[in-house]
This record gives sequence, C-alpha cells and structure tokens, in this order.
Amino acid sequence: MARRRHPNLDGRTAVITGAGSGIGRALAQRLGAHGSPVAICDWDEDGLAETAATIIGPVLSQKLDVRDRQGQMAFAAQVREWAPAPIGLVFNNAGVTVAQTAAAASPEDDEWVIDVNFWGVVHGTRAYLPILIEEGTGAIVNTSSVFGLIGYPTQSAYCASKFAVRGYTESLRHELRGSGVRAIAVHPGGIATKIVENARFHVDDQGGTDKDAFVKDFAALARTSPERAAETIHAGIQRGSDRILIGPDAAFISLLTRVAPVHYFDVFKRLEPILRR
Repeated sequence: MARRRHPNLDGRTAVITGAGSGIGRALAQRLGAHGSPVAICDWDEDGLAETAATIIGPVLSQKLDVRDRQGQMAFAAQVREWAPAPIGLVFNNAGVTVAQTAAAASPEDDEWVIDVNFWGVVHGTRAYLPILIEEGTGAIVNTSSVFGLIGYPTQSAYCASKFAVRGYTESLRHELRGSGVRAIAVHPGGIATKIVENARFHVDDQGGTDKDAFVKDFAALARTSPERAAETIHAGIQRGSDRILIGPDAAFISLLTRVAPVHYFDVFKRLEPILRR
C-alpha cells in the first residue's frame, strides 16, 4: 500500500513549548534553519532567551507556564497575529518528572507532573487546533515518552501522564481523519536533557535517595542527543509518521511491549546490565 502524501510544512510557523532547553530548543533551531518562523515558550525565561538568541529567522519568545490554560490561549492569539507565515506545526513538548513511590507519593508532586505533562498538552492542542482546522493543514505533535509505552517503578505519575498523552493524541488522530490536520505522538527514549536534573526527587527505583547518583545514572543511559531527537522528529513528520520513536532504546521497548506485554519489566531488568554498557 502506498504511503499517504502529506504537504511539506517547512516554512510554516512552528509553535514549540518547553523550548528553553533540550528537545524543544533543538526543534526550534532545526525548524528555524529550515525556513520556519518559530514561536517559543517556556517557564525558564533565561533558557528561553538563550534559545531565542540561536534561532535563524523570525522568532517570537514568551515566558509561559503550560499549566495556564488562559495563558496558552493568549499566547496562541499573539502567535496568530505575529506569524509571518501560516501556523503549520504545534509541538506540545514541555515536560517534567518526579521520582517517588506511589505509596509515599506527595500529591502536590503528582499533580505538578500531570498538570504540566498532560494538561499542558491538552491546553496547547485546544489553543491551536481550531486554527489548523481552519487552514485545513498542519500537525499537532505531542511528546509522550517510552514511559507512555511501559510502566516503571517510582515513575507512576510520569507514566500516567505520558500514557494519557498517548491516548489523547491517538484519539485526536482518529477525530481528524479527512481534515488535513495530523496528530502525532512522539516517544523519546533516553535523551540527554535536563528533565532529570530538574526533577523533584524523593527515591529512585533501587531505593536510593541520592539525587546526584540518580542524575548520573540517567546520564549513562541517555545516549541520544536533543539534536538527533529533533532530526528524528522532523524526518518523521516529513514522511507522514503518526508515531515517532526516538532512539534505539525506544525501538527496543516498543518491540518488547509487543513480545511480552505483561512481563516486559522482567525481561528489561535481565537485559539492563547490557543496556548500560
């Protein structure tokens, strides 16, 4: 069966949340270099300014907490007024995490993670989707995770939020059939970003309470650069992918969930020493 053809969205305005560092920054830099005006936002004003200074071409930068629904709607109106080209790409990318057991979880930390990771995506989608539908083309690109494919100890809130992003995006994709607008779920594996460094930390999956060790352990597994992640996402959008896996670990975990849908964690723990080499 021939793959569906999709319009090239390079050159259309791209909106990117969580653009103060990591994948968001790399996406803004890459899309700017490919001719897209970029509208970027993040709660980290200093990081956002650093990103904006590296962008080739038109850029609109705004400090924004994605949990703020009205703030997202106001930014969308600002972007629409500013945009030198029609809005074509919306990346709901901002994300945070907490490491804690479900039994001893801080409700405030769970709410923080779910509000940023899930409701931030919902608010961003609602802010821009009517614009894209009116234009009859474009893509909503929502960042889930490999932890939107598997559950993992001490990551119950993060996994819940990323499974929710996956389900929301896949449901949206089916609603948009025939509209010309696409809904794409992105599932990064270990990416060398600041998400763990900025995490709220209580305990890791081994029972450890040393955050520095937690950060170092993640760094050893995070072998994909943000730039490589942005390249993979960009290429996936161009070829019409509905689900984009980033990194060999993401591809492996996706396969593992199909081979061992209930016992994947047992297999993963047996293979973990090899994955850490």
